Amino acid sequence: MARISSQEVQSLLNQGSGEDLDLKPARTSPPSLATSLVALANTHGGILILGADTGLPDPDEARLRVLEATLLCDPPLILPVPETITIGDKILLVLTVPPGLPHVYHIRGRYLYRRGAEELPLPAPRLRQLLLERSERGFELVPVEEATLEDLDSDRIFRYIESHGSLRGFQSDPQDRSLNSPGNKMGEILQAQGCLTRDHRPTAAGILLFGKHPQHFLSSAEIIAVRYAGTHMSDTYIREDIRNTLPEQIRRAEAFVVSNMRIAARLAGLAREEQEEYPREVIREAIVNAVAHRDYAIRGDEIRVTLYADRLEIYSPGRLPGHVTLDNLKDERFSRNPAIVQILGDLGFIERLGYGIDRMLKSMKGRGLPEPKFEETANGFKVTISGQGSRLLFDLPQQGRWTGQGLNERQQLAMAHLQAQDRITNSEYQDLCPGISAETLRRDLADLVDKNMLLRIGEKRATYYILK
Repeated sequence: MARISSQEVQSLLNQGSGEDLDLKPARTSPPSLATSLVALANTHGGILILGADTGLPDPDEARLRVLEATLLCDPPLILPVPETITIGDKILLVLTVPPGLPHVYHIRGRYLYRRGAEELPLPAPRLRQLLLERSERGFELVPVEEATLEDLDSDRIFRYIESHGSLRGFQSDPQDRSLNSPGNKMGEILQAQGCLTRDHRPTAAGILLFGKHPQHFLSSAEIIAVRYAGTHMSDTYIREDIRNTLPEQIRRAEAFVVSNMRIAARLAGLAREEQEEYPREVIREAIVNAVAHRDYAIRGDEIRVTLYADRLEIYSPGRLPGHVTLDNLKDERFSRNPAIVQILGDLGFIERLGYGIDRMLKSMKGRGLPEPKFEETANGFKVTISGQGSRLLFDLPQQGRWTGQGLNERQQLAMAHLQAQDRITNSEYQDLCPGISAETLRRDLADLVDKNMLLRIGEKRATYYILK
């Protein structure tokens, strides 16, 4: 997540309170903080700066007040971790309320919004319209049947808290990782982040992000990653079923694509230049978006990451949420799963919430590649990314295509065969090179695997090779 700088905070202090900025004195009570947060959330989001008058004498105590304030909101308001900023000799706490939240919030039955620097009751017509626009109740906040605190991995939770210095003060004893221990604030943090209900039952978000065995409760919350040899589905493929928590799924899905995509190779003078088939930042962004924004209420369908010879397709169950359409996708912000999105952001998977599409477009344009294709299906959303295609390893002229790649004549024959047939077996290679020992041919193919040009699939007599 992009951090706010002290210069930006000073500029906001000079600007003064407005519709998307609220400056609060250091001693503001939790109910007053909650009132301001509700009003910002029901408008367009914004920033609240606590300690704008004299600074905070005790930042840790102020964070506890903020935590209490988010729990007073109904539903609990899920926010990024507050940032501590020092301006001169004053310590301030900066809270960001993201735009595009999926709920209408209230405090003790009062629905508020901001008009200028004022917090006013939402007029009935505006409240009705807002309820219609934000009508989707996030499945991520629903308690998971039969799940208990014992199904959450306290070590994962502790590492999450430890990764944010501003949260460490919530844990009284670093050696005590029990969610039920007196004085231990881990449970309150999870409640504020949408991972526990008010009666301390794990929500879908809590199980997906911190569960010991998430698929025991949500079996469809997985990624199916497949790499086909050609441009269409066939019986020649590599497959990995990726389970575990959402952060681990993202890491493994990205690793699958990176390890199975091809490498561009060109001769520039006497030098061999390499370029990956797809920009890594685009791969990660597309996978993170699929994981963060899928509809986890849909059962019997999974995220699918499919790598073909000419493209990468990433499918996510659930059509576009809220008011987002294919026409306004690049400009509008709406999060179906704010709790999941926020914690993935805290963990570094999302650099700046809501701007992933922009980064993807810029990265593809910078590589001279076409824009990703976005489309809705009957029950989901698919992103298609075109890679280097025929400009990859096969970018050299037809005659002598493999010259300069360090391949012998036999290996060049094998590569030409693969271009035409998509796969090659040991016996087929023997037919191409009669009179050559089986051991020599085995070493040829192993060398091509080591050069990152082929993938070996299967074992013993069932072994065959495909282009990487």
